[in-house]
Amino acid sequence: MLRRNANARQRWGGHHQAVDKWLEERQEMLIRYCQMAGLPPYEKGPKGLPDSEDIKTFCQVLVDYVSTGHFEIYEQLVHSADVQDEEVRKMTLHVYPLITVTTERVLNFNDKYAEVTDNDAFREFDQDLSTLGEALEVRMELEDQLLISLEERAAFSETQPTD
Repeated sequence: MLRRNANARQRWGGHHQAVDKWLEERQEMLIRYCQMAGLPPYEKGPKGLPDSEDIKTFCQVLVDYVSTGHFEIYEQLVHSADVQDEEVRKMTLHVYPLITVTTERVLNFNDKYAEVTDNDAFREFDQDLSTLGEALEVRMELEDQLLISLEERAAFSETQPTD
């Protein structure tokens, strides 16, 4: 997932200020995911679970990333493309419902773990985190498909300076 995001940042970075910000959020979310999962170069803590503050922070970053995608990026990019373009319309009609499914999984994870302090509630954490990782992988593939489709239709033709 980190490699996918690095490729996305290389391909689309610097073309659109909002996309740059969003890809940075995606990078932060992925790093925190790897920390939660204990994936290299990170290790799980001695209890096998991250502490509740780390989980809460991860959930905040996760929801911010998903929200930015839905409420800023997707709409802005589609509107910046030629709205009469049949291919963009087809891609949008295909991709949005699938992305929504992943959003529901993200929100379910957040609802279950963002405010939990009871250790018994973490019994399913590893499995839920794994399921979340699968949903994030699907989501990023769909997001990249959308960006590719918009790129091909010159949605990124006008380079905007980044801060």
